[in-house]
Amino acid sequence: MQYVLYGLLALIVLLIIANLKIVPQASEFIVERLGKYHATWSAGLHVLCPFIDRVARKITLKEQVLDSDPQPVITKDNVTMQIDTVVYFLIFDTKAYTYGVVNPINALENLTATTLRNIVGDMELDQTLSSRDAINSQMTMLLDEATDRWGIKVNRVELKNIMPPREIQNAMEKQMKAERERRETLLQAEGHKQAVITRAEGDKMAVILEAEGERDARIARAEGEAKAIKLAKEAEAEGIRLINEARPSAQAIELKRYEALVGMSNSASAKIIVPTDVVSVAKNNVLFSELTGLGDHTDPLPPKSPADKEDPCCDEPVK
Repeated sequence: MQYVLYGLLALIVLLIIANLKIVPQASEFIVERLGKYHATWSAGLHVLCPFIDRVARKITLKEQVLDSDPQPVITKDNVTMQIDTVVYFLIFDTKAYTYGVVNPINALENLTATTLRNIVGDMELDQTLSSRDAINSQMTMLLDEATDRWGIKVNRVELKNIMPPREIQNAMEKQMKAERERRETLLQAEGHKQAVITRAEGDKMAVILEAEGERDARIARAEGEAKAIKLAKEAEAEGIRLINEARPSAQAIELKRYEALVGMSNSASAKIIVPTDVVSVAKNNVLFSELTGLGDHTDPLPPKSPADKEDPCCDEPVK
């Protein structure tokens, strides 16, 4: 009898240990009692009632990623392309997630595919390729609203790849190449234009600067010559003023006049024609004769030419 009690006690302990449940952090357990929802266990230690309660589902509350396979999508201009999406979601209501829909992940994947087809079907190919952000935002809003009753919160949807048909890709590559060549041609033309304009402006500035330099040089030369003439005239006027102040005698003035005449006659190319009466006066003037040497010598007579010689035939007396 004693062994039976020990056996029963050991069985009860084993049952209790077997029904001890530890819920991890960021997880929740859905517990059913006799097939009906009973409770939701959060993180911690819990005891399950044997033969009555059971853990229906273990659910993680962490954010999850649903990477869907590429889906064929037809655009508004009848281009079929493959698009795969990535959905970031988390579970905020474990009871609704458990009892709201059968296989919630599969339901979310199918809902993502149909929503993507509806959105892209209203767009053309070029608009689809250039409107990733708009498509992502619209899908996030629609999926989040549709999955609220499933206890799922859709945080973000991203278009992973957009793969048009091969012939469309080739056409797009040719178009991009042509566009790049067009831009290159425009850039080269613009560069050549700017170079010509810059060169013309440089030549224009060079001509202007050269003209301004020549003008300034002429002005400087003219100012210099004017100053020189002014200084010469001032010196001449000052000399005349000094002469006037000195009150020179007639003899001094006459002497200066003769000195000037001597200076003029010293030049090798100078030719002075003096009238006879002036020469006579100069000879009478002893001082002028000594200064110039006028009257000191007389040019010899030119030699006789052969024509002036006596002709013996003609000079002989006639018999």
